[in-house]
Amino acid sequence: MMNYAERPFRKSLKSNGSIYMGGEKRAVTIKNMSITGALAELESKQGYENTRDIYKTLSASTMIDVHLPELRLVGNAEVVRIDMDDERTFIAMEFRYISHNEGNRPYKRQDHREYMAVPGRIFLNGEYRAFTTVNVSAGGLMILLNGTTVVEEGLTTVFDFEQMELEGQIKVIWVNHTANRATTIGLQYIYKVSVAIDAIPF
Repeated sequence: MMNYAERPFRKSLKSNGSIYMGGEKRAVTIKNMSITGALAELESKQGYENTRDIYKTLSASTMIDVHLPELRLVGNAEVVRIDMDDERTFIAMEFRYISHNEGNRPYKRQDHREYMAVPGRIFLNGEYRAFTTVNVSAGGLMILLNGTTVVEEGLTTVFDFEQMELEGQIKVIWVNHTANRATTIGLQYIYKVSVAIDAIPF
C-alpha cells in the first residue's frame, strides 16, 4: 500500500475535457489531478448506467484516450478504479503517454486508435531503428523506441512491419523523451501499402 507521504500531490480543480472509451467519445470533468493521473467525473448517459455497464465497456481494454484542451494535455491513460454514487460516476486514471502544450502541436486527429504492441522498423538518422507500436489508427501511429533519439518534427521517412506485410511513408508529428530514457513518436501516414488485417483500423 502506498504511504500517503509518498503519494503524488493532487490539485483540486474543475476542468472540462473528453475521453474516448468503449468506441465512443464521452465528456468528463476533471476533479483533481497529479503528475501521474487524474480523477474524472463522467458525464451521465441517457438512461441508467451502472458500474457493471462501465466494467463491460472496459473489458476489451482499460486504456482510454484523453483530451483536456483547457489543461493543454492530450494522450492516453489506464483506468484503475471506478467509483459511483446515486447520480455520478468517477473514473480514476493513470497517465501512460501524455503530451503537454497540446495547443502548439498539430495533434488534432480524432481517429479511433487501437492499443497494440507490434514490432516494426523506422528509418531515422541514416539507419533503420526497431520500434514497438503503442497505438495505431487510420491516420497514423504512435511508436516507442528504446533510448533517447533526436528526431526533427516534420521529418518525412519510411517504416515497415515485416510480419504484417505493411510499409509506407510517414511524417513525424511530435517527439517526446520519457523519464526512463525512451522516445515516443507520433507519426502521420503519407501513404501505406498493406494486406488487410481486421485488427488494425486501416
